[in-house]
Amino acid sequence: MDSPREKQVKCVIYDCDGVLFDSIEANRRLYNHICGAMGRALLTDEELQYCHTHTVFESLHYLFSDDDAAEKKALAFLKNQVDLKQFVEHLIMEPHVLQVLETLRQKKIVTAISTNRTTSMKHVMERFGLWAYFDMVVTALDVERPKPDKESVEKILTAFGLASEEVLFVGDSEVDKQAAEASGVRFVAYKTRHLSDDAFINDHRALLNLLSNGDALQG
Repeated sequence: MDSPREKQVKCVIYDCDGVLFDSIEANRRLYNHICGAMGRALLTDEELQYCHTHTVFESLHYLFSDDDAAEKKALAFLKNQVDLKQFVEHLIMEPHVLQVLETLRQKKIVTAISTNRTTSMKHVMERFGLWAYFDMVVTALDVERPKPDKESVEKILTAFGLASEEVLFVGDSEVDKQAAEASGVRFVAYKTRHLSDDAFINDHRALLNLLSNGDALQG
């Protein structure tokens, strides 16, 4: 029999990069490709971490903050000459993702994605056959204010008539945590213990244990 906590949680929202996928290498390749084409130095580790959690528009603004013309040129290059599919190929799905998603579907728990990806997200969904596992996908193109703003989370809550206490947000960055907290949704840190002492998982299967353990999600 399902525990009371399982009945209370009606939706799990996932971030994409760093949660569903190890995407550091894919992002490194994408932004280094753009930087190389623009004659700019390759990414530093700090720049990579920024680009890993922000939208492509924010990332290019960050990388070319001292040169408006170069930023516009980089955006045009991205739009007209970059095939995003070739970088999606470098994504590595995290272990046990599909197994856990299938279990959530069986429990009739709504599953959604809130990501700061833009046009590349459709390629991700198609390449890894994810459309069947998610009820809704919200990208940075679907909102006026991407994460860390709460708009993407609230868009999901509104679509399914959910109260914030009925939802979990699984993320790996401060950007995710801020979006969750701003919308009143409980945050579960994935592989980033420093973001949450209370709700932390190092493996996707551990989420099912959290759902079964009411004490682990109190607060």
